[in-house]
Amino acid sequence: MSVLPPDSSEQSNSLDSEAAAVLLKQLRRKEENWVVWGQACQQLQKAGYSPQQIFEETGFEPVQQNQVIVAAQVYQSIASGTVSPDVLTRFERTGSDTLYEFRILTQADRAAAATLAVEKGIDSEAARDVAKAMKEYSRLSNPPTGFTAAAGDGIAYYYWKLARQQTDLQARSRLIAQALRFAESETARKQVEKLLTDFSVTRSRPAPRLPFYRLESATEQPRILPVVGKLPLAIADLQAVPLVEPQGTFQLVQFSGTGVWVSLPGWQVIFAAEDPVAFLADTDRLPNNDLETIEEVMIVIDRAEREWQDNSYFAIEQDGQIQIDWFEEAPEKTLLGRVILVLRPKKVLDEGYNKELWQIDE
Repeated sequence: MSVLPPDSSEQSNSLDSEAAAVLLKQLRRKEENWVVWGQACQQLQKAGYSPQQIFEETGFEPVQQNQVIVAAQVYQSIASGTVSPDVLTRFERTGSDTLYEFRILTQADRAAAATLAVEKGIDSEAARDVAKAMKEYSRLSNPPTGFTAAAGDGIAYYYWKLARQQTDLQARSRLIAQALRFAESETARKQVEKLLTDFSVTRSRPAPRLPFYRLESATEQPRILPVVGKLPLAIADLQAVPLVEPQGTFQLVQFSGTGVWVSLPGWQVIFAAEDPVAFLADTDRLPNNDLETIEEVMIVIDRAEREWQDNSYFAIEQDGQIQIDWFEEAPEKTLLGRVILVLRPKKVLDEGYNKELWQIDE
């Protein structure tokens, strides 16, 4: 199976200079609302404008562009569902930071989360917990004892679990209050209220750290070359080799008919893998990562390793898409492969530095 760079499977939008100028002016003057801004940023990026170019023309920083683009997509997905007009009106004014957190949810769960956000007055920080809670709850085959399939009960269960693990009474009380705030069913409320008299603590195993690595030296930075064959070779053989144009921070190479490759250093974890497959992702799509900034990483999984291990992350299928997650106990879902490497790109302060002849060792 070929691995394509992000958006390379989509045709770039044809956007003439006049239309682009209109969008840039709209962003510069902050006309309309943030949903329109997100759509404008996406159109410009698909037309070939880099986030840095858009920033220089409009003042929208790349991180802001990413937020409004993703949040606008979430808004469109809930607008196409059964969300009430009041909820849509609320988010048309403000709330891109809140909807951005709901990007990890299914369309139905996004609608429920958006409705709860309006009803409960949830801000973007609380929205992150709500999204995480609903995501984890959706993976359960059946609701736990006392809880129902209602979205509020799922969030209440999340805080109920955290409260049971907490030894500090003040922190425990705050979590119980949060659980009661969201509980929709009477049975869920009663289940939470039991913690007011039951002070036993249930220990949980902390999630393991993701296996992050970063390319550090110039010699580790890969470069891909096409192989024509073995002499003797005809001129036609040489001419048949297409132009190799590395793309992105990991220098992916793609040309028609033969797929895409990436060259990684021969680390033991890569060498020992039986059936390694790589794909790209932004770090905000990964669970339990503590990175302060979002960056593109390459994830390598070994498809031959499908047996659950409590100290590893795995690729799973979620609503027809690949997702990465960790499971404290053996999951009911089919595992697609174990994550053996999450590769961060080398930080390059001066891209022309390594091209200077005088930098090459004698």
